[in-house]
Amino acid sequence: MRGALSLLGRLARHPSGLIGMVLILAIVAMSALAGILYPDGPWTMAGPPRLWPGADPRFPLGTDTFGRDLIPALFYGARVSLLVGVSAAGAALVIGTVVGAIAGYWGGWVDDALMRLTDAFQTVPNFLLSIAIVGIIGASLPVITFAIAIVAWPMIARLVRADVLRLRTYDFVQSCKIIGMSDLRIVFQQILPNCLAPIIVTASVLVANSIIVEASLAFLGLGDPNVMSWGTVLNIGRQELRNGWYLTAVPAVALVLTVMSLNLIGDALNDVLNPRLKERK
Repeated sequence: MRGALSLLGRLARHPSGLIGMVLILAIVAMSALAGILYPDGPWTMAGPPRLWPGADPRFPLGTDTFGRDLIPALFYGARVSLLVGVSAAGAALVIGTVVGAIAGYWGGWVDDALMRLTDAFQTVPNFLLSIAIVGIIGASLPVITFAIAIVAWPMIARLVRADVLRLRTYDFVQSCKIIGMSDLRIVFQQILPNCLAPIIVTASVLVANSIIVEASLAFLGLGDPNVMSWGTVLNIGRQELRNGWYLTAVPAVALVLTVMSLNLIGDALNDVLNPRLKERK
């Protein structure tokens, strides 16, 4: 707990980290307040269709082709984006960390087999594989989350494997073997805690990528039809791009700000957790 608070404090003192945290907290607040501020949900037809931003004070950001207010769509879309982004990144982190740790520590045929599996996933373009999985199984939030996670874990696996290969030769690992500590305890209690810095930094990038992939799938009509996401709004606005470009601009700005905030946090985490690398720069 103290370590997490200390990390947050150091992030707050970093310019990029402070800006990123403010932006991401605003987006989290939007998702948390969506049901309170807009209990009727984002699907309610509240006004005239295709109302431009500023044309009616009741709808500051305008309405879509069905007369739905864009502000509730943004608030509920933030909820979907964060849910999918965090869930998919978390699943990818778990899979990638376990695969990378096992491959790096045991080596030999285990390492060869797991790395060939990793290579097999990386030979197929990630987005195309996500489209194939969602298209075959069906468009729902659990399936979309699974599809994003299953294409994202190889990057984490290679990162963790490289660190484990380096750390397993250190004296503290040999000492653990001498006192009779099991291999699993050595990997998960001694080695992996020393790999947390690059994993934490990469996690912010994974969340940002997951949010972009979910929005892209929804933009192509492969999103969950039962939820309103920023990609859903983009898909609706695609048909009105010439006459109502604001329909795509509003959710696009929200996506850009969210991804930018996560990238800023990732850069700040890299500086905070790797001060030696910063000094070399």
